[in-house]
Amino acid sequence: MQLVVFDLDYTIWQPEMYQIDGPPKLVSLDEFQGKQKRKSKAPLRLIPPGSTTTHQNKIVTDQRGTPITVFDGASYALSEINRMKKEMPLQVAISSRTDEPSWAYQIMKWVVAADGTPLSKCFDENLIEISYADKSTHFESLNRKTGIPFEDMVFFDNEHWNIQSVGQLGVKCYHTPNGMTREDWSQCLEDFGIM
Repeated sequence: MQLVVFDLDYTIWQPEMYQIDGPPKLVSLDEFQGKQKRKSKAPLRLIPPGSTTTHQNKIVTDQRGTPITVFDGASYALSEINRMKKEMPLQVAISSRTDEPSWAYQIMKWVVAADGTPLSKCFDENLIEISYADKSTHFESLNRKTGIPFEDMVFFDNEHWNIQSVGQLGVKCYHTPNGMTREDWSQCLEDFGIM
């Protein structure tokens, strides 16, 4: 395993960009929980797991207040990769067909992995493939940029057709239909004999 590649929408975070209302924004925890201008006795909204940001006491939401959160397994895997990169040559990339690339870039600047690293710092800058092209095209580009053989690449994605398309290249693929889990990451490490 020399290159780990992640989809964004519903693999790294939720909801998907097409599901949110308007561009993402940072809101204070008080605002999110409805502590400001409270008129009702309704219970406070709970702070969702995976909503930690680079800004203390703020989370990322869409324009209507829907929180954008990182899946626990993705947060854990990215933190583990950050640690592993100190011990072995490992590159990290994105292969995404997200509807709103500028929103995705903004979210990556704000939300953090379990180790506190902003997502934007978890990926190699020149290995971000965001376009509507078939994901196999993304991988062909990653192969050209890195020189890494497909067999030494790993891919996590929630969409089965992307797994099929990329898998035909020889990439080891993991289907994450409910978002990335710690089990997905553990299986990957086991399959590559890293555990």
